Amino acid sequence: MAKKRTIRSIPQQRTPVGEQDPHERARNFAEVNHGYHRDDAVRESERCLFCEDPACVAGCPVGIDIPGFIRKIGEGDFRGAYQVITDTNLLPAICGRVCPQENQCEGPCAVGAALEPVAIGRLERWVGDQAIAEKWFKVPPIERNAFRIGIVGSGPAGMACAADMAKAGCDVTVYEAFHQAGGVLKYGIPDFRLPNEVVDAEIANLTALGVKFECNTLVGRLFTIEQMVTELGFDAVFIGTGAGYPRLLNIPGDALNGVLSANELLTRCNLMRARDAGHDTPMPMGRRVAVVGSGNTAMDALRVARRLGAEDVRCIYRRTEAESPARAEELHHAAEEGVQFHWLTHPIEILGDDRGNVRAVRCIRMSLGEPDDSGRRSPVPVPGSEHDLEVDLVVYAIGTNANPIIGQTSGLALDRRGYIACDDDLATSLAGVYAGGDIVTGAATVIEAMGAGRRAARSMKAYLGLRDTDVVYRDARPAAADLLFGLDPAERNFVRVRATRPPGPRPS
Repeated sequence: MAKKRTIRSIPQQRTPVGEQDPHERARNFAEVNHGYHRDDAVRESERCLFCEDPACVAGCPVGIDIPGFIRKIGEGDFRGAYQVITDTNLLPAICGRVCPQENQCEGPCAVGAALEPVAIGRLERWVGDQAIAEKWFKVPPIERNAFRIGIVGSGPAGMACAADMAKAGCDVTVYEAFHQAGGVLKYGIPDFRLPNEVVDAEIANLTALGVKFECNTLVGRLFTIEQMVTELGFDAVFIGTGAGYPRLLNIPGDALNGVLSANELLTRCNLMRARDAGHDTPMPMGRRVAVVGSGNTAMDALRVARRLGAEDVRCIYRRTEAESPARAEELHHAAEEGVQFHWLTHPIEILGDDRGNVRAVRCIRMSLGEPDDSGRRSPVPVPGSEHDLEVDLVVYAIGTNANPIIGQTSGLALDRRGYIACDDDLATSLAGVYAGGDIVTGAATVIEAMGAGRRAARSMKAYLGLRDTDVVYRDARPAAADLLFGLDPAERNFVRVRATRPPGPRPS
């Protein structure tokens, strides 16, 4: 019997991970973090205490059995570790890279009370990368049924819902407005954080399940949600379009040439490949760039600007670094790459030249007052502290709103912010139509969007009467006498029945 691990008996230091040199990586889009090697992963797995009531699992939005997959790594059963993760998360190579583990699974890690927490995200990424390299994904046995499912949006919420519905035997079609599937994973996250080939590999797994992707299809313009459940014949629909409508400050100078949103900058660079030679996507880029905001999207925009040749890149944020919503790792990487941070600073006007181009941004210094509804101290302007920063490109990364197209072209009930209104089961006001992810909650993490997609899939299966032991039998199993060929008659599914001839001579 293995000896019980304690804080004193495990490796005391978190296993480090290799990274590109900051001066080199600021000139290329190759991945910054090199990830673990096999020996690194095994060593880090030795730091897990295998708690009886693991807080890390409770902190994961999809409830991955984290001690279970880490135990498999330690035993050398790497494929088994992948199987444990993919019981609840089909995208480990993606989530291991971009999820804020420090606020989710690693935050409550028991090891973290005395030492650095177990590097759960790095281990998940390593397992996911091994699965891609070794082609471990295997299509499970699927009994097909007659139900057709339409998914609007191919981001993490749509992908998670599509996977679960395909495994349930449904014919699943995913509609994507852009020319490539992946949603925000493709257009919003640069290659140096999440390489496109990783996203493509995970999408290929969905295709292997039978999921069909229809790109260049803008639902709400080519056809409506109502038409999907009537004319197009879908038995249920999931909306996972995200919230990609950019938010501006609405200050003087917003309409000058050289003002754009982070969404526009990142989409042109990541999806439209404006950074690559041979692509004719327009990409305005100045020598002096200011990005307003300090979330992960702002960090992406700042670091992209550096890689596109900007000499002077500044982050403008009205609070301090302590209130910044970006991951600590992203802030650290941006600083290493030469980004200048202007904390407690807020733009009040964008100044233009005589040709309508940006020449400077006028800011005012802030101080922190009492906490607001978010729990963070409210920024308060300091009178007489106005000053100008000379820039020729201003990028807004201050959040997004719901894209209005779905709401404008359907009868779906919306909340006061314009997001789709849902009940606790993620059902919308239209029968058979469900929604989840950022289009319901506002901006959230990749894994939270995936959790919403899976939750909606459970509700859709219950709505269609498909077998799902987490839903159909949650309260009570029907008595054996009430079953028909082993199935609850309330389920609209089937089971294979083999008829056998009784012994004896065949009837003439």
